[in-house]
Amino acid sequence: MAASAPAADVNYVSKESPVVILEYKDLVDESKDLSSALSAAYGSNGLGLLVVRGVPGYVEARAKLLPLARQFAQLPEEAKLRYEHPASHYNFGWSHGKETLAGKPDVAKGSYYANPMYDSPFDGQPELVEKFPSFCAPNIWPTADLPALEPAFKALGTLICETGFLLARHCDMHVQKINPAYPTLRLHNIISKSRTAKARLLHYFPMTTEQAAAGAGGVDVDGSWCGWHNDHGSLTGLCSAMYFNAEGQEVPNPDPLSGLYIRSRTGQTVKAIIPQDCLAFQMGETEQIHSAGVLQATPHCVMAGGPASANISRETFAVFMEPEMFEPMSVPSSADAANITGGTTAFLPKGVPSLASRWKAEQDFGTFTNATLAAYHPAEEAKA
Repeated sequence: MAASAPAADVNYVSKESPVVILEYKDLVDESKDLSSALSAAYGSNGLGLLVVRGVPGYVEARAKLLPLARQFAQLPEEAKLRYEHPASHYNFGWSHGKETLAGKPDVAKGSYYANPMYDSPFDGQPELVEKFPSFCAPNIWPTADLPALEPAFKALGTLICETGFLLARHCDMHVQKINPAYPTLRLHNIISKSRTAKARLLHYFPMTTEQAAAGAGGVDVDGSWCGWHNDHGSLTGLCSAMYFNAEGQEVPNPDPLSGLYIRSRTGQTVKAIIPQDCLAFQMGETEQIHSAGVLQATPHCVMAGGPASANISRETFAVFMEPEMFEPMSVPSSADAANITGGTTAFLPKGVPSLASRWKAEQDFGTFTNATLAAYHPAEEAKA
């Protein structure tokens, strides 16, 4: 379904794709007024996502890292097990089959998690590492089995963060124009000073012909490569995916229906096209709260497509820029609660808990994160 009518003074990826596109040179220019584009992308009628074109070094960094996701996933199982980290609830190192999707172990994808900016940001603070291992544990790198992964991961992850910091400045200026009570450069300061950014290198395992045929039920079926969810952090940087056949050769997206889908606030399901040379940024729920709803997150999922996707793997990379654990989840004064939480919940996809059910103004980010994980994975929390 199509999204709402595009704004006349905003650039989009194409006539068919309502994804807002910005130029990197405009992000660098702090005097540039990007309010129209930011409102179209992140406002109440937007998709909660935009893409940035022309980021220096991005295309090369993406090409170096994404194929390594497949290479790591093809390592022997005993090798991959060396890089699991149960103490952080598998939020560092390798994770496969540890999360749930539609109440079942998610074996469709494997993830390699690490902090792209800091290897051991909480050295000397063992009490924080023990209390918040999913935030504060040190990185684990497969130096013995895939030494190329660490430098490529850090290079792309750092580039995404630095581009996100530039975008955050413009987001802050836009929010402050609408609500002068919004603290100056709040989003920029939160994510640029945080020591807890988390990056996720993703490998979606190839489906058999039978699995691909079973997944051809459309974009609103429960089963997919990645189920419906909202990002709960501040800002997420996201690469366009790469696809590989069984011989390890890069191939185009095998099915035009597969990829990233977004549920709009009017209940429309829209495919978000991210050009290969562009870097995408999705708004997170934490900044939705901090901006009192001026900038809004949207539910999204990744659909695997149908029979044409059989025997093809998908590789991508996301960086979750978020506050440290004790950051207050407060809002500017004179904020409307309906705007903060996104108003109606009528169009939330199945399994996506409302923001109002998880957020309280007196929380810190760590508490909000725990409430969010419990809402998405109640069975796992019950076992804890």
